[in-house]
Amino acid sequence: MKLYKHYIVAIALLSCTVGIAQQLPQFTQYMYNTISINPAYAGSRETLSVVALHRSQWVGFDGGPITQTLSISSPLRNEKMGVGLSVINDKLGDERFTYVYGDFSYTIQTGANTKLAFGVNAGFTSYSLDRTAVDPGSQDPNIYGIEDRWSPNIGAGVYWHSQMWYLGLSAPRILNTDYTKGANNQDIAALERVSYYFTGGYVFTLSENTKLKPAFLVKATNGAPLSLDLTANFLFFEKFWLGGGYRVNENTSAIGVLTDFQVSKQFRIGYTYEYPLSEINAYTGGTHEILLMFELFKPKRIKSPRYF
Repeated sequence: MKLYKHYIVAIALLSCTVGIAQQLPQFTQYMYNTISINPAYAGSRETLSVVALHRSQWVGFDGGPITQTLSISSPLRNEKMGVGLSVINDKLGDERFTYVYGDFSYTIQTGANTKLAFGVNAGFTSYSLDRTAVDPGSQDPNIYGIEDRWSPNIGAGVYWHSQMWYLGLSAPRILNTDYTKGANNQDIAALERVSYYFTGGYVFTLSENTKLKPAFLVKATNGAPLSLDLTANFLFFEKFWLGGGYRVNENTSAIGVLTDFQVSKQFRIGYTYEYPLSEINAYTGGTHEILLMFELFKPKRIKSPRYF
C-alpha cells in the first residue's frame, strides 16, 4: 500500500515536470450544479438558488482531489435576465486552483413551453503550488515565483429547456492559460485548456408518484481524453431521488449511487458514493459527494416544479 502510494506520487510529480492540462473539476451530481459549467443556467430555476457541494475523491489516498463549490443565482425582475456567482476550490496534491466567476444570462421564449438562454461569464482563476511540499527545504530557487497567481478568463454557453427536458452547450473557460509562465523552472507547467460541455436530460412520468430522469454530460478538452457521464434517477412523491451514474474516459471509469431528499420546499440535501472501476479501487475507499441546496421560493414566480 505504502509503495503504491509512492508510485502514484511519483507519477504526479513527473506529470508536473512535463506539463498538466488542467481541467475544471467534474462531479457525479453535475445536473444539480450546472451553473459551474454553463453560465446560461443562471436564473433558470426562476428563484434565488444557493448550491454548495463538497467532493472528496479517492478517500484514503494522500493528496487525493478535494473540491468545494458554492454558487448563487437568481433571475432579475423581468425574468428574461439572470445573474450568478460561482466559487470553486479544487485541491489536487500540492496544487490548488480557485475559480471566482460571475455569470449573466438572457432568455428568450422559443415556444409555448420552451426557453432558450444565452450566457456569458467572466472572472479569475487562482493557481498556487505548495512549494514546501515539492521542495521540503524550500531551497530550490526554481520553485519560486509560482506560489500564487491570478489569471482572468471568460466563458459562454447556451441552455435550451422546458419543464421536462433540457440541452446545454458551453465552454466555461475560453482562454488558454499557462499559470507558470515566467517561472524560473521552465520544466514546471500548469496549463488550463478549453473544455466543451454538452449536457442534456429528460423527465419521464412513470406514474402519479414516480418519475424517471436520465441525463448525460459529454466533456471534451484540448489535450485530454473525451469524458462521458451517464445518470438515471427515479423521483418518488416529488420528495426522494434515487439513482445511479457511470463515468468513463480513456484512462478511468467509475460507477456511483445518488440520493437526494427534499427536506422542505426551500431545502434539499444529496449524497453520492462513487466507486472506481480500475486498479485504484484496491487502495481507496471511493469518492464521496455531499450536496446542499437552498432556494427562496416566491409562489407567484414559481409556475411549476423544477427537476433540473
